[in-house]
Amino acid sequence: MTQPTPRPGRTIACPTCDALTTLAAGEDAKAARCTACGGPLFTGRPMALTAARFDAHTGQSDVPLVIDFWADWCGPCKSMAPVFEALAAEFEPHIRFAKVDTDAERELASYFRISSIPTLSFIHAHREVARVAGAMFAGDLRRWLYDALSQTEEEETAAPEPAPETP
Repeated sequence: MTQPTPRPGRTIACPTCDALTTLAAGEDAKAARCTACGGPLFTGRPMALTAARFDAHTGQSDVPLVIDFWADWCGPCKSMAPVFEALAAEFEPHIRFAKVDTDAERELASYFRISSIPTLSFIHAHREVARVAGAMFAGDLRRWLYDALSQTEEEETAAPEPAPETP
């Protein structure tokens, strides 16, 4: 399967400082740098996501985000961590990968109603598109990611719904 190519003009949140950068037409997303801090926009590694950083990466960035909700004491979380990290290197810049420590970020875990870990959530345009609980092997996780990506592409190509009338 071929991964989608990031479109020019996409707004991307920096994994270091959370500032927003817009890619120019023809700009290589993997080589792009943050206009605020100068750091790379994509590192090929999952970023640590906190409640304070959440909106920049889910509501303001055009890049879909997959979140791994985990905890240090969770054996399945630890066994899946290398798989998640390897797929971050494979799928960036098409998807941003993030990890949320549910013990440290109880607000986010509560917001997402996380009841078991590991749980993966695929977010696009500030909306959860897909969710799966339990540790996954690389092939299963890759298929799940492609399915979620295809849902976001269908939404982007669908005709926009008319705006509701205001009273």
